[in-house]
Amino acid sequence: MTERHPTERDVPLAAIRQAAQTLAGRVHRTPMLSSRTAAALAGERLGVRLGCGPGSADAPRLFLKAEHLQVTGSFKVRGATNRAAQLTDGERRRGVITASNGNHGQAVAYAGAAVGTPVTVVMPVVATQSKIAAAAGYGATVILHGEHFGEALAHAEALRDEGGLTLIHAYDDRAVIAGQGTVGLEIIDDLPGVDVVVVGAGGGGLVSGVASAIKAIRPTSRVYAVEPVASDALRRGVEAGHPVGITPTTMADGLGAAAAGEWTLAIASRLVDGFVIVDEATIAGGVVFALERMKQLLEPAGAAALAAVLAGRVPIGDGETVACIGSGGNVDLHRLPEITALAEAGA
Repeated sequence: MTERHPTERDVPLAAIRQAAQTLAGRVHRTPMLSSRTAAALAGERLGVRLGCGPGSADAPRLFLKAEHLQVTGSFKVRGATNRAAQLTDGERRRGVITASNGNHGQAVAYAGAAVGTPVTVVMPVVATQSKIAAAAGYGATVILHGEHFGEALAHAEALRDEGGLTLIHAYDDRAVIAGQGTVGLEIIDDLPGVDVVVVGAGGGGLVSGVASAIKAIRPTSRVYAVEPVASDALRRGVEAGHPVGITPTTMADGLGAAAAGEWTLAIASRLVDGFVIVDEATIAGGVVFALERMKQLLEPAGAAALAAVLAGRVPIGDGETVACIGSGGNVDLHRLPEITALAEAGA
């Protein structure tokens, strides 16, 4: 990570705090869950002690920020709601459009309904049926187009131009990033001494927002982005210094961005301390662990951060306090046997 200097693509703490005021009463303040078993397993893999605080065997130092319990089932509603609140009267009348693998589409549909604007969501043809149904259930018009997010986004941009609609981007938008950054504010509120924050990353909106908040308040904290091995658009973009197009391939559809954004690259390049790449079996193992040992249902994208820590892939020092973000819980229940089999094969 390079030294931080404000740039034109910067989301200051003031913008994130303003987003928190906008979101108050509109989204949940999600809980911070702890697991002694998870802390012990991660510590064993790392050769450090994460299991308890000074003088207390009952104070775990590994926590899960439960955004899977958020409205619409993921953190995405924070950014979508913050952006929708900034629409002009004319933009609201004409309507908004977005592209999404699923969770952002649901979030924009929910946020659009709250402010009274028509919403169109473009999803890839391979999108999870439950996520398609959820977006439609919130009142959106859902269009299936393309094999992955990049193709869906291109179609959404074309429809935007044709219809004079406002595009609410899934991650490359200042207001969206500021909304996602409120997750970081809540982590700091609950864990003022947090040492490590671990975030699943697709296009990078969540990790950019969270890192912007965390680093502004506690610069010594480290933020790590976790990406699937075949869907590492953010890491590739940071290494190249510009967005790099990929064809994402992962069961963690929420992390399947076709390229990082200009905003997210600029922020992640300055503020993210490192990238952790995990395979599909590791992600599946995180889903199964959360369900079996923590009684929490995370979708694969939502389990990626926890999975990376449990596998010993994140650099953590002895006695450090760690927060993993469980970013979503919109799992297709029909896929659970497949996920369980993959986790067992990789064990």
